[in-house]
Amino acid sequence: MASTYTTRIRLTKQGDGDNPNSWGTVLNNGVISLVDDAIAGYTTVVLGANATVTLSAVDGGTDVPRNAFLEANGTVGGAHTTITMIIPNVTKGYVINNQTTYTTTTNVVKVKTAAGDGLTVAQGAISQIVVDTDGSVYSTNAAGLGLGTAASVDVGVCANNVPEVSAADLRYVRTSVTTDATVRGNITYEAGSLKIGTSARAYNPITTLTDAASITSDFAVGNNFLVTLGGNRTLAAPSNAVAGQSGCIYVIQDGTGSRTLGYNTVWQFVSGTVPTLSTGANDVDMLVYMARSATTIDAVLLKNFDR
Repeated sequence: MASTYTTRIRLTKQGDGDNPNSWGTVLNNGVISLVDDAIAGYTTVVLGANATVTLSAVDGGTDVPRNAFLEANGTVGGAHTTITMIIPNVTKGYVINNQTTYTTTTNVVKVKTAAGDGLTVAQGAISQIVVDTDGSVYSTNAAGLGLGTAASVDVGVCANNVPEVSAADLRYVRTSVTTDATVRGNITYEAGSLKIGTSARAYNPITTLTDAASITSDFAVGNNFLVTLGGNRTLAAPSNAVAGQSGCIYVIQDGTGSRTLGYNTVWQFVSGTVPTLSTGANDVDMLVYMARSATTIDAVLLKNFDR
């Protein structure tokens, strides 16, 4: 009876009476060694030359996709901004270590079966993935990591180790970074307070505005601004203002002085009286504001900061 092979990791199933003089060799090479690969094997897949790399399966013999751990190596970019690694369409788990070099930040490495949808593995990431019965590829999600239910989760010290975290899960993130870190998107504290430690500080940088006949500002960039007047100007309505946003705009006379500043109607002042600037050369005034709405900004001018 001819040998057959298991469906998922392709181990040899010797038939009755097969291999009478080499049964043990077939068992060692076609079963035991292959089980070792499937449980703990680590191999490298070089990417870069082709847009698609298919990991071919071999019945009863050594092959790449039987290994438990696959390291993607090589360079992604140039002719192929996205490279897809195709694994066999059988249920199995893998750990993918993406150690490729990207030529641009938009490059992508994907893992998929011939039948299923692809899954992106971030550069530098180590992702545990599972092939489902329909050929779909899934990765460990936030629930699997305990995010959203646990008080805290240790995700390592490298930025590449940090999984995608929803805004709802940010309340569980704990960090002890000593270098700059960036969080993008809106964060809403529904209750409680935000405490800045004794050795920490909170600040919003000052953005320099371009001096022009009509001075424009983008409130999505920040809260605090500075402009030096080189002539008589008008302060235009800011873009992207939101209710509750507050800050200040430093208005500085140039070396000539006596520059004037008019205001768009979104700017509202006490008793409806539009303030006038200090007129001396290099005088510094500060326009302090609070956005009542996106189109109504209440402001007070503090004049002539000096020593």
